[in-house]
Order: sequence, then structure tokens, then C-alpha cells
Amino acid sequence: MFDSQNASVADVCQTYKLVDEGTLANLRKSSGDLGRSLANLLLEQGHVKKGVLLDSVAKYLGLERREQVPPDIPSEVISLIDTPLARIYGAVPIEAEKDKVVFIVIDPFNAQVTDDLTFALGKEARAQVADPVVVDELLDVYYRTSDADYQGILEEVENRPGDIDENLTPEDLLNMAGETPIIRFVNLVLAQAIKDKASDIHFEPFEDQFKIRYRIDGALYEMSPPPRELAVPIISRIKVIGNLNIAERRVPQDGKVRLTISGRPVDLRISTLPTQFGESVVLRVLDQSSTSLELENIGMPQDVLESVEKAISKPNGIFIVTGPTGSGKTTTLYSCLKRLNSVEAKLMTAEDPIEYEINGIMQLAVNSTISLTFANALKAFLRQDPDIIMVGEIRDLETAQISIQASLTGHLVLTTLHTNDAAGAVTRLMDMGIEEFLIASSLEAILAQRLLRRICVECRKSYLPNSALLAQLDLDPSVVADKEFYTGSGCASCARTGYRGRLGIFEMLEVSESIRELISEGKPAMAVREQALQLGMRTLREDGLRNIFVGSTTIDEVVRYS
Repeated sequence: MFDSQNASVADVCQTYKLVDEGTLANLRKSSGDLGRSLANLLLEQGHVKKGVLLDSVAKYLGLERREQVPPDIPSEVISLIDTPLARIYGAVPIEAEKDKVVFIVIDPFNAQVTDDLTFALGKEARAQVADPVVVDELLDVYYRTSDADYQGILEEVENRPGDIDENLTPEDLLNMAGETPIIRFVNLVLAQAIKDKASDIHFEPFEDQFKIRYRIDGALYEMSPPPRELAVPIISRIKVIGNLNIAERRVPQDGKVRLTISGRPVDLRISTLPTQFGESVVLRVLDQSSTSLELENIGMPQDVLESVEKAISKPNGIFIVTGPTGSGKTTTLYSCLKRLNSVEAKLMTAEDPIEYEINGIMQLAVNSTISLTFANALKAFLRQDPDIIMVGEIRDLETAQISIQASLTGHLVLTTLHTNDAAGAVTRLMDMGIEEFLIASSLEAILAQRLLRRICVECRKSYLPNSALLAQLDLDPSVVADKEFYTGSGCASCARTGYRGRLGIFEMLEVSESIRELISEGKPAMAVREQALQLGMRTLREDGLRNIFVGSTTIDEVVRYS
């Protein structure tokens, strides 16, 4: 219920005093730890009745509350919105007059839905607040997106008139991109991806196939492929959406667009790549409303959270987050920035690209084509009197040198590196050519992290792993005989995968005086790591074991990512 609107639900609770501040703070933290919505936790734990919460949401938004939904909505009302449109907006019309349509939505907090539907229908669209569960059920009744529907739209797309060849003019491409079947198909793919909580959508042309794949919780899943000859019009449609050059198919292009999908605003980062069989396109889904940028909601253990808070509260120094691509580094840094964002401090970021927009922070997208590199951006930042600087990634010696110089001259610098563990960040900086004494004097803390798939709570069951599986984690069967291990059997909620959602595992290295001495002496990463372990650092593998034993993830996930 209101899955992506924890902050808005919290505002409603505070405005109408539905729960006390302490309870609300605890629930928000639990929401992040468990990957559950705040509204559901409020209802499940009996803090608020559903009717009271819905009434409060309606009052807060100045909308009418719809308690009873008509048992049978007239077909002429339902037909006002087609399936892809209903799915994209998460909206169901329930009443219609000559110049007005009343509809209920999954996310009433998104006012843009009303504006967009008013424009699309040519009538005044008026939203009402209803139980989101009921709205979702009505979408399944009247606007079911099934394999049959997908195949039906595929057939509609296949039957579109006109041949496709390689000598199409820009006008031809634009006309194809604007055809109703192509628009409906792309809308359906986007809506289904958002519904399935995909992080990326891949459109991949091959010699005899045109594949569409979603990345969900880190794993790729393939949809039924459309015909190969539809690659050009479908990709042209995506380029139109992203305001890219539709006629240019020889060089990579990047773009970004904000759309309303499944009833809420979603940013899509679009990347095209020319290949031997046509343009490959990847859409990165940047769903800000479903990403909690609160440090408490990242899911860190309490001791790691306290160490991060200590590191970012320093007036100067460098805090590094490490991990491979897709490990949640950017989300962690944004959460730190949001915590630090205040009237008293000036925050500036250099990013490639800007993924989330935060009010009160000066954000800059680097652009190497005009020599706006991380290093050049940092030089400009230092003339803008900042207090805190975020560098998207330290990629070269010059960026590293300026970052360290900034930290030594009274600035707090937050940044990322691609290393396997926390201690590896020290070696990486040395390999770049940074002097050991500069690293030792500027570095405050290093956080390594990974994202693991979370076991689906709907089909979780205990099982007894065999000795070979335990050996992969160096676990003695006799030592863990009293421990319970869990796995997901697969159900409709998790698309038969056994997993739903993701969680983080963390390795926090605080740079103590003894570690500074090792760094100054040029000791290898292993020596730094051993010293950190003696001082109480928990490794990624150990944090993974912690999550296994509380039933949050599986042995396979921990072995794969730690």
C-alpha cells in the first residue's frame, strides 16, 4: 500500500498525529530494513486502521475519499483508457460525464497523473482516494496485462503496414515511432518493467532476433521477443521519448527523460550503442519514489550506521564507498548527502550522470566531450566556497589529487572507487600514484558493500544445506548444527524465483591511528585489512553470514557476491 511513498505517508502521520514521533521513526527504520512500505507496517502492527489512514491521505491531499467502488464499471467508462495507459498511470475510471472523468489511482500522491490524464482524455480528470489494493485488483479485472495481452499487442505491431529497410529517412523513422501500435507496445513494456521493479530494460538486436530483457534484483529475465524487423521502429520510439537524434545510428547517444509510469513519476536514463546488427538500447530505471534516500533505511547494521554517521560528521577528510557497478554505492552516498543537507552547509556534487535530484544541493553532470571532467569540475568547485563535495568516482590521478587537496584544505569529500573490499581502496589510490602520507592524512573511512537478493517472504522455507554447500562458506556442519537456513521455493509473488527485493551487506573500515601508520609506511592492503579485523571490522562475508542466519538471504547469494 503506497509502496513508494514512505516520506509522504510519514508526513500524513505527522500532520494528523496518527502515531507518536518515536513510533514513526522506528517504523521508518523497519520499513527500510525489511523492504516493506511504511503504510503496510502501520496497518499490520495495528497503529492505524486502514479507513483512518485513507481518510487522512484524502484530507491531506484535498481529495474525495471513495469508500465503495461500483461492483460493475460500465464498459464505456473502462474503454476511455486502454490497457497500457491504465497500467502506466495506475488508474481506473469509475464515472464519466460529458466533460469529466472520475478515477481512482494506486498513488494519489502523484498529482501529475491528473494532469496527464486530463490532457490524454481531453476531459477534466478528477482523482479520488481509494484503497490501493482495490485499485490494483480492478486493474487486473479490467486491464489485465497477461501473456495473451502481450501477444495481442505483438500481433497488432506485426500487422502494422509498411516495410523496413536500412535506407529510411529521418521522416520515415519519426513516422514509424509515432505509429499507435509501436507506442502501445513500448508503453506496455515500460509499464510491465516498472510493475516488476526492474532496474534496467535491455533492447538487443541480433542477426535473427530482437530480445527484450529486464534486470530484476540483479538478474536478467527475457520477455517474449518481438519480430526482428520491429527493432528499428521500437528503438526509434525510445529515442523519440528520450529526445535523442533519431537519424543518428552510427555513434552512441545518451539521454534522460521523466515519465509517469504505473501512476508515479519515473526517470529513465537512456543509452544507445551501435552494434553490428543495429542499435542496442538500455534504459536505466531511476525510480526516485521507490528509493528511500534516508541513511537509516539503507539496511546497515547499527554499528556500521554509527561508523558512517561518525565519518560524515567530520569537518574534513575523505569518505570512500567501494564496490562493483550496481552495488548501491550511489544510493549510499545520496543518503549521506541528504543527511548532511542543511542551510548551514553548501553541498556540491560532480556526477556522471546525475541520478537523483536533491533540493538544496548544487549538482553538476560531467561531460568529457567539452572537457568538463571530474578533475575540472573539482577545480571549479573549490572556487565556489563549498563545505561538502561529492565526486561520483575517482577515476584518475588528477581527480584523486584534487580530492585529497580539497580534504586537506577543510572540505569533506565523499566519493566512490571500484575495489573488491575496503582495504583495496588504499592500494588503488597508491597504484594511481598518490603518496602514502597524503592518503594516510586525508582518509577517514572506507565502506565496501554489495547487494544480495532477499528471500521472498511469501514462499520462504527452512532447509538443511549439504556439507559441500557449507564448505563454500568455510562452515563446519557441527558448528552450525543449531542454525536454521532458508531458501525461497518460488511463488507468484516472486515470479517463481524464490527472491523478492534486495539487501545490502557491508564492510566498514575506520581509519584509526594504527592504520594510518601502516598506510604511511606503504604496507600492502592485506596488512591494513588484518589490522582492521583486529580492531573489530566485520568482513563482507561475515555480514553475509549474519543475513543468512536471520533468514534474509541464501548461501548461494553470499557465495556469489562476497
